[in-house]
Amino acid sequence: MNRKPTKTFLADWIVRHMPTREQMADNRYLAPIAHRFLSPELWRFTRRSVPRGVALGLFAAFIVPVGQIFLAAFLALPARANVPVSALVTFITNPFTLAFWLVVANRLGEFMLKVDPDTVRVAQDQFASGRWQKFGWFLETAGVTAVGFVVMSIVSAAIGYLVASFVWRIIVIRRRDKRLRLHRKETPAPAQTGE
Repeated sequence: MNRKPTKTFLADWIVRHMPTREQMADNRYLAPIAHRFLSPELWRFTRRSVPRGVALGLFAAFIVPVGQIFLAAFLALPARANVPVSALVTFITNPFTLAFWLVVANRLGEFMLKVDPDTVRVAQDQFASGRWQKFGWFLETAGVTAVGFVVMSIVSAAIGYLVASFVWRIIVIRRRDKRLRLHRKETPAPAQTGE
């Protein structure tokens, strides 16, 4: 009796929101290299391509605020990473979560650079004499936030790679165990002969 495997909520959501090969090939920005995106090896879910796709997607999501999907897709080509996974993971930074990530990046940048009030005052005094005096606070905040985003992109890519590899291994082990259990149920026990 063959039962149809059940999908989880997460798997259904991923399948619904994952861009297809045809959608990416029809994109006008990707048209010059669309033939490369149609390569089957970039669309396979393997133990190496999926973690690479997750890492590149997270890196692209935090390194640039706009056009992350295209950056992730371009980076996936030479890395031979899974293109749809790398494109899907970039949605961690979307218009709804961007404000949160800006605050996190700013706090992380301040922590990394150890920005103190004296440094801020000196920077404001330098900008006060020039024509950028109105934008002094903005330039300082943007620089600190940019440092935070660079750190977040590198760290999240490394963590994403490790977590995706670990989850992939768990999924493979569970599938193998399930197959073995089904095989044991379907295989009749050998007949025992008495002496």
